[in-house]
Amino acid sequence: MDRREFLAVMTALTGGALASEAMAQSGQQITHVDTKTGGPLLQSSVVKLEGLQAEGAAPGAKAYVHFNGPTEQLAALASGLVTLEPGAQPHPPHRHPEEEIMIVGDGSGEFSINGVATQVKTGDMVFAEANELHGVRNTGTTRMTFYFIKMMPRR
Repeated sequence: MDRREFLAVMTALTGGALASEAMAQSGQQITHVDTKTGGPLLQSSVVKLEGLQAEGAAPGAKAYVHFNGPTEQLAALASGLVTLEPGAQPHPPHRHPEEEIMIVGDGSGEFSINGVATQVKTGDMVFAEANELHGVRNTGTTRMTFYFIKMMPRR
Protein backbone atom coordinates (compact mmCIF):
# COMPACT_ATOMS: atom_id res chain seq x y z
CA MET A 1 0.00 0.00 0.00
CA ASP A 2 1.48 3.37 -0.99
CA ARG A 3 1.10 6.59 1.03
CA ARG A 4 -1.85 7.84 -1.05
CA GLU A 5 -3.78 4.60 -0.54
CA PHE A 6 -2.92 4.67 3.17
CA LEU A 7 -4.26 8.23 3.48
CA ALA A 8 -7.45 7.33 1.63
CA VAL A 9 -8.04 4.40 4.00
CA MET A 10 -7.25 6.55 7.04
CA THR A 11 -9.68 9.20 5.86
CA ALA A 12 -12.45 6.68 5.30
CA LEU A 13 -11.91 5.13 8.73
CA THR A 14 -11.34 8.22 10.86
CA GLY A 15 -12.89 11.20 9.08
CA GLY A 16 -11.38 14.38 7.70
CA ALA A 17 -9.77 15.77 10.85
CA LEU A 18 -7.53 12.76 11.49
CA ALA A 19 -6.76 12.37 7.79
CA SER A 20 -5.42 15.90 7.52
CA GLU A 21 -3.43 15.26 10.70
CA ALA A 22 -2.00 12.08 9.13
CA MET A 23 -1.05 14.02 6.00
CA ALA A 24 0.64 16.69 8.09
CA GLN A 25 2.51 14.09 10.15
CA SER A 26 3.70 12.41 6.95
CA GLY A 27 5.68 15.58 6.25
CA GLN A 28 3.43 16.56 3.37
CA GLN A 29 2.47 20.23 3.32
CA ILE A 30 -1.29 20.58 2.92
CA THR A 31 -4.03 23.18 2.82
CA HIS A 32 -7.19 21.66 4.31
CA VAL A 33 -10.15 23.07 6.24
CA ASP A 34 -11.35 20.82 9.05
CA THR A 35 -15.07 21.35 9.64
CA LYS A 36 -15.87 22.35 13.23
CA THR A 37 -18.74 20.58 14.95
CA GLY A 38 -18.31 22.25 18.35
CA GLY A 39 -18.56 25.78 19.63
CA PRO A 40 -21.27 28.40 19.33
CA LEU A 41 -23.84 28.23 16.56
CA LEU A 42 -23.08 30.28 13.45
CA GLN A 43 -25.05 33.51 13.32
CA SER A 44 -26.37 35.33 10.25
CA SER A 45 -23.62 37.75 9.22
CA VAL A 46 -21.45 39.10 6.43
CA VAL A 47 -17.76 38.14 6.39
CA LYS A 48 -15.51 40.26 4.17
CA LEU A 49 -12.61 38.57 2.39
CA GLU A 50 -10.18 41.38 3.22
CA GLY A 51 -10.57 40.60 6.92
CA LEU A 52 -9.52 36.96 6.58
CA GLN A 53 -6.08 35.41 7.02
CA ALA A 54 -4.89 32.84 4.47
CA GLU A 55 -4.57 29.33 5.87
CA GLY A 56 -2.59 26.33 4.71
CA ALA A 57 0.92 25.14 4.04
CA ALA A 58 0.69 23.54 0.58
CA PRO A 59 2.84 25.45 -1.92
CA GLY A 60 0.66 27.66 -4.11
CA ALA A 61 -2.57 26.85 -2.20
CA LYS A 62 -4.28 29.25 0.20
CA ALA A 63 -7.64 28.81 1.94
CA TYR A 64 -9.83 31.60 3.27
CA VAL A 65 -12.55 30.40 5.66
CA HIS A 66 -15.68 32.56 5.89
CA PHE A 67 -17.84 30.33 8.11
CA ASN A 68 -17.03 27.21 10.13
CA GLY A 69 -19.17 25.70 12.87
CA PRO A 70 -22.53 24.20 13.78
CA THR A 71 -25.90 25.76 12.88
CA GLU A 72 -29.46 25.22 14.13
CA GLN A 73 -29.97 22.62 11.40
CA LEU A 74 -26.46 21.27 10.71
CA ALA A 75 -23.86 19.60 12.91
CA ALA A 76 -21.29 21.51 10.85
CA LEU A 77 -21.06 23.99 8.00
CA ALA A 78 -17.79 25.26 6.56
CA SER A 79 -17.44 27.60 3.60
CA GLY A 80 -14.83 29.78 1.99
CA LEU A 81 -12.54 29.95 -0.99
CA VAL A 82 -9.25 28.44 -2.08
CA THR A 83 -6.73 29.92 -4.50
CA LEU A 84 -4.40 27.62 -6.43
CA GLU A 85 -1.42 28.77 -8.45
CA PRO A 86 -0.72 26.88 -11.72
CA GLY A 87 0.19 23.26 -10.94
CA ALA A 88 -0.84 23.51 -7.28
CA GLN A 89 -3.18 21.28 -5.32
CA PRO A 90 -4.26 21.84 -1.71
CA HIS A 91 -3.80 18.18 -0.72
CA PRO A 92 -3.98 14.71 -2.26
CA PRO A 93 -7.44 13.32 -3.00
CA HIS A 94 -9.20 12.62 0.29
CA ARG A 95 -12.53 11.66 1.91
CA HIS A 96 -14.46 13.25 4.74
CA PRO A 97 -17.86 12.75 6.37
CA GLU A 98 -19.28 16.04 5.07
CA GLU A 99 -20.94 16.54 1.70
CA GLU A 100 -19.12 19.22 -0.30
CA ILE A 101 -19.99 21.58 -3.13
CA MET A 102 -17.18 23.36 -4.98
CA ILE A 103 -17.73 26.18 -7.48
CA VAL A 104 -14.97 27.34 -9.84
CA GLY A 105 -14.89 31.14 -9.61
CA ASP A 106 -11.83 31.83 -11.78
CA GLY A 107 -9.39 29.85 -13.88
CA SER A 108 -9.37 26.21 -14.85
CA GLY A 109 -8.26 22.92 -13.43
CA GLU A 110 -9.16 19.34 -12.80
CA PHE A 111 -11.43 17.79 -10.17
CA SER A 112 -11.27 14.08 -9.55
CA ILE A 113 -14.01 12.00 -7.98
CA ASN A 114 -13.21 8.36 -7.20
CA GLY A 115 -10.22 8.51 -9.53
CA VAL A 116 -12.11 9.97 -12.50
CA ALA A 117 -10.66 13.36 -13.51
CA THR A 118 -12.79 16.03 -15.17
CA GLN A 119 -11.51 19.34 -16.57
CA VAL A 120 -13.33 22.37 -15.12
CA LYS A 121 -13.41 26.12 -15.75
CA THR A 122 -15.05 29.26 -14.40
CA GLY A 123 -18.70 28.63 -13.55
CA ASP A 124 -18.45 24.84 -13.26
CA MET A 125 -19.67 23.18 -10.07
CA VAL A 126 -18.71 19.94 -8.33
CA PHE A 127 -20.61 17.89 -5.73
CA ALA A 128 -18.80 15.27 -3.65
CA GLU A 129 -20.94 12.95 -1.56
CA ALA A 130 -19.90 12.17 1.99
CA ASN A 131 -16.89 9.82 2.13
CA GLU A 132 -16.29 9.96 -1.66
CA LEU A 133 -12.65 10.23 -2.72
CA HIS A 134 -12.16 13.66 -4.35
CA GLY A 135 -9.44 16.16 -5.14
CA VAL A 136 -8.56 19.24 -7.18
CA ARG A 137 -5.51 20.55 -9.05
CA ASN A 138 -4.93 23.72 -11.07
CA THR A 139 -3.98 22.47 -14.54
CA GLY A 140 -4.33 25.92 -16.12
CA THR A 141 -1.81 28.70 -16.70
CA THR A 142 -3.42 31.28 -14.37
CA ARG A 143 -4.54 31.29 -10.74
CA MET A 144 -7.62 29.15 -10.06
CA THR A 145 -10.14 30.13 -7.40
CA PHE A 146 -12.85 27.82 -6.16
CA TYR A 147 -15.45 28.28 -3.47
CA PHE A 148 -16.36 25.42 -1.13
CA ILE A 149 -19.32 24.60 1.09
CA LYS A 150 -19.08 21.56 3.36
CA MET A 151 -22.20 20.36 5.21
CA MET A 152 -22.74 17.68 7.86
CA PRO A 153 -26.28 16.91 9.08
CA ARG A 154 -27.28 16.51 12.68
CA ARG A 155 -27.89 12.83 13.44
